[in-house]
Amino acid sequence: MSYIADLHIHSPHSRATSPRSDLLGLAGWASLKGIALVGTGDCTHPGWLERLRENLQNAEAGLFRLKKGVKSRVGSVEGSSTRFILSGEISSIYKKDGKTRKIHNLVFFPDFASLEAFNARLRQLGGNLHSDGRPILGLDAKNLLEILLETAPDAFLVPAHIWTPWFSLFGAKSGFDRLEDCFEDLSPHIFALETGLSSDPAMIRTLSALDSYSLISNSDCHSPEKLGREANLFSCPLDFFSLREALKNPVKGFEGTLEFYPDEGKYHLAGHRKCKVALSPCEAEEVGGLCPLCHKPLTQGVLGRVRELADRTEPVYAQGESYESLIPLGEILAELFGVGVGSKRVQALYFYLTRRFGSEFNILRDLDPQELHEASFLLVEALTRLRQGRVIRQGGYDGEYGRILLFQPGELEKEAGARKELSLLAK
Repeated sequence: MSYIADLHIHSPHSRATSPRSDLLGLAGWASLKGIALVGTGDCTHPGWLERLRENLQNAEAGLFRLKKGVKSRVGSVEGSSTRFILSGEISSIYKKDGKTRKIHNLVFFPDFASLEAFNARLRQLGGNLHSDGRPILGLDAKNLLEILLETAPDAFLVPAHIWTPWFSLFGAKSGFDRLEDCFEDLSPHIFALETGLSSDPAMIRTLSALDSYSLISNSDCHSPEKLGREANLFSCPLDFFSLREALKNPVKGFEGTLEFYPDEGKYHLAGHRKCKVALSPCEAEEVGGLCPLCHKPLTQGVLGRVRELADRTEPVYAQGESYESLIPLGEILAELFGVGVGSKRVQALYFYLTRRFGSEFNILRDLDPQELHEASFLLVEALTRLRQGRVIRQGGYDGEYGRILLFQPGELEKEAGARKELSLLAK
């Protein structure tokens, strides 16, 4: 079967995360988005683990579903088809080769027994699993993988958002230049890498050293409405073991990813947020990596870091590998209205469109744009431009998200009547 999966999210037990990011909210929004499989996130946190046990029941092998009788903040999810995979993110901060390393890794489990064995070992080593949904451990990433293999042989580990400057495998501030330098002799147990919001396969496939790894993309969302801003496409049976095998060998059913435009990621370009300076890799090199206004070090962007390690100028994809760049529907509507994504008009129109035309991904990827004509020709035009890749890019930098737009400045102001029609739909 074909399905969409978002495997990296966070629960209300993580810092700066919405209380709506509970299982109920996640299931409801997954249905609106068109996502079949969602990571539970934060599976090492005792409080969240207790809620997972209370609210989930076994589904297909290694996957779970909500128990009956559960209601969501976005409507009843009685009989919800959403599936969950036990997952979590762990932050390892440690010293190696004379440098402080800060690496984030994702872990996935097929059952509660293996998860609890893993958690028990972390507690024995002094890990404070209560502190945060994404615990910070003074544990070498290699040793983390070793513990996972010993306590949960069917589980697997994926390095998270591998280019983020501060906390990732290849991060410019605290990472490594080679995967093997991090995981050493256990490197063969790594078979997938998470791209992160600030990079995409076109960038990463310029590194021949990563040719053998599957590239996954996930939302890393801290609120359920952000689900699916990046996601994965599978065409294998919907179960833990088939998914794992598809990531090991993509011809068995890993089809590719749905991506942010990487420019929208908050670390795409080099920059200095305080001075509002954003620079391309070439521009950053010209100023010696220093902010041209205050002369403090720039935060190196993901684009520059990738180019620093790349050994070819053009990407080389694996056979059958593909990806698709999208703009979340809420961001498209916000641009059409000229308001924020969280505004009442945007939310009202989002719910209207998903009720009438199907899930968000159905609207963005599959719906014939002409079906939207009776709703708004502006929506038709926006969807047409999106599918043709006709976008305007404003790169993110140093923790500031970029923007991806579909209309030139002033273009929408000429469509006051069409905007009014949209406003009527949103009521």
